[in-house]
Amino acid sequence: MRSLSHNYVVKINSKQTGISMLEVLITLFILSVGLLGVASMQFIGAFSNKEAMSRTQAVMVSQQMTERLRASIQPSQITDGFVVDNAYFDANNYNFNNLSCSANLDDFACYCEVIPPSIPDCLSGDCTAQEFAVFDAYKMSCATEAANPAAELAVTCNDSNPADADSCTAGSLHKIMVKWPAPSWQNLDRVANQNCNAPGANDYDCVVIEVAL
Repeated sequence: MRSLSHNYVVKINSKQTGISMLEVLITLFILSVGLLGVASMQFIGAFSNKEAMSRTQAVMVSQQMTERLRASIQPSQITDGFVVDNAYFDANNYNFNNLSCSANLDDFACYCEVIPPSIPDCLSGDCTAQEFAVFDAYKMSCATEAANPAAELAVTCNDSNPADADSCTAGSLHKIMVKWPAPSWQNLDRVANQNCNAPGANDYDCVVIEVAL
C-alpha cells in the first residue's frame, strides 16, 4: 500500500506546470487591444471637445456682434426704419485686413494687446457712427481670434434694395457668420455646411445668425 500511495503522489506532481509563453503573449495582445481602444476614445473625445468649444465660442462672438449692431442703430435718411453705418459691412474692417504687423507674432499679440493707432478708441472718447463701426469690427475680430486663432468673422447683409445708399436697407436681414477650419477625422466624409462652404467643399464649419434691426 505504501508503494502505491507513493507512486500516486508522484504522478499528481508530474502534471503541475507553470504559465507558458503562449499564454503570456495572448494576455499581452488582449491588453494591447484594450489600451489602443482607450487611446482612440481619448483622441476622439479631445477632437470632439475642440469642435464643441469652437462652436460655443463662435455662438458667443456672433451674439456679441448682434448686440453691437443693435446698439449702433440710427434712423435711415432714405427710408423709414433703422440702419447701421455702412462701415459695418466693409470686409476690410474685419480679421485685421486693414492692419499690418511687422513683428513675427500671432494676430492677437500683434493687434489686440494694444489698440493700433489707426483704430479709433471709442472707449475713451466720442466716435462717429463710422468710427464706432470700425471699432466694433476690430474688437469683435479680437474676440474671434482669442476664441479660435483660425476662425474668421464676417458681417454681411441681404440688402432688400441695393440701389439706395444704405448698404443694408432698413428691414433687411443682417448676417453675422463666424467660420473656422473643420478637417475631417480619419478621412471620413463630412456633410458640408452650405452656409460657409462653396458647393462640393467642406473645409469649414460655421455659426450664422441673421437678424433684422
